[in-house]
Amino acid sequence: MSPASAFAWRRVLVLLLSLLVLGGCATLRGPSAGRKLDPFESWNRKVFGFNEALDEKVLKPVATAYSDVVPSPVRQAVDNFFSNVGDAWSAVNLFLQGRFKTGLQQTMRFAVNTTFGLGGLLDVGTEVGLERTTEDLGKTFGRWGFGTGAYIVWPLFGPSSVRDSLALPWDRVASPALAFNDGRSKVTIYVLQTVNARSNFLRAGEMLDGIALDKYTFIRDAYLTRRGSISRDEDDDFEVLTPGSAASAPTVVPAASAASAPGL
Repeated sequence: MSPASAFAWRRVLVLLLSLLVLGGCATLRGPSAGRKLDPFESWNRKVFGFNEALDEKVLKPVATAYSDVVPSPVRQAVDNFFSNVGDAWSAVNLFLQGRFKTGLQQTMRFAVNTTFGLGGLLDVGTEVGLERTTEDLGKTFGRWGFGTGAYIVWPLFGPSSVRDSLALPWDRVASPALAFNDGRSKVTIYVLQTVNARSNFLRAGEMLDGIALDKYTFIRDAYLTRRGSISRDEDDDFEVLTPGSAASAPTVVPAASAASAPGL
């Protein structure tokens, strides 16, 4: 397993939770809106099917066994640890976006959790009022004026876009595995990150299976809705870039289930 899988499942989880809160993809107007940014739909559906089959046969059973064997407090500590590393990358992106006040707060959150939270195993930052602000390089590119571009589904990585695909190599660096030179240690970190992230998605995945008539379309529209929202200032006002807008028109770039990833 690679960190890509962990990023993909974190991304899908955030997308699903966002949809449940927002009551669906209200920002994408009409069932055909998402298709405007999906010129590779035929190929994307094949890759999506491959990812779903791989998850059903490999990742989901492993994550289910992990969830059954590992106590919830331990899983939460593991999740906190990986999230803390993501907080550091979010701080970098906040500074790149020019959001210095929020960037300083995020840096403080990382420092507090690393110092007083046993290396990030405990989320002390939230307890003292330092809330998490998740950002990634894809969002930073968006703030710099880059449009979302065409929707793309990558094997293992899941939902993406032209803009987010260009940012993905740098976003993937934000992993604890970077601190290890030993290949076996890197693989161990990657596997734990992937399985732990997938275990967090078990219940939400069942909900998604139950409410989505077309799972591919549901995830695509959720992704485009969320990733089309670009933070405009430090108060977190959002400019929604609908698929029909000029800023989010498909970009012609040599092409390539989900993020971030630090950041969706």
